[in-house]
Amino acid sequence: MKAYYLLLPLLVMSAVNIGCSSNPYGDSYDVADTRKVQTVFYGVVVSAAPVNIEGDKGSSAVGTIAGGAVGGILGSKIGGGSGSDIAAIGGAILGGVAGNKAAQGITKRHGVNLTIKLDSGKTIAVVQEVNPNMLFRAGQRVQVNQQGGTARVVPLN
Repeated sequence: MKAYYLLLPLLVMSAVNIGCSSNPYGDSYDVADTRKVQTVFYGVVVSAAPVNIEGDKGSSAVGTIAGGAVGGILGSKIGGGSGSDIAAIGGAILGGVAGNKAAQGITKRHGVNLTIKLDSGKTIAVVQEVNPNMLFRAGQRVQVNQQGGTARVVPLN
């Protein structure tokens, strides 16, 4: 019974971590992004192709650990003696695999790969999460906000 009390905080932390992903759209900024200088470029969308953004690796690790803990506890309840130990190990492995896949599925997103011809003549590509309120099409004028190695694309009105 004590194992369940130890497991509960781990599961709660896992759920909180998975649900705390930042908004990757061009219309929302994290507190850490404020008051920082960004380089602004203007250009035209050449193409907008749908892509899948795979699950977050950090959430996958949490899912693996949580799934392994649950699987190990449940497996240890099967049989007795060395059979219980083997079941616990097997349960932990299977639980870890299932937890990893579940976490990746939860954090998987739909994205768009934008190829943009900048006014300077340079062509760039930016992948960002799809925002239903911010659709892109070929020929559309856009603004690219770059900060370090990251960029956001927003349509010009």
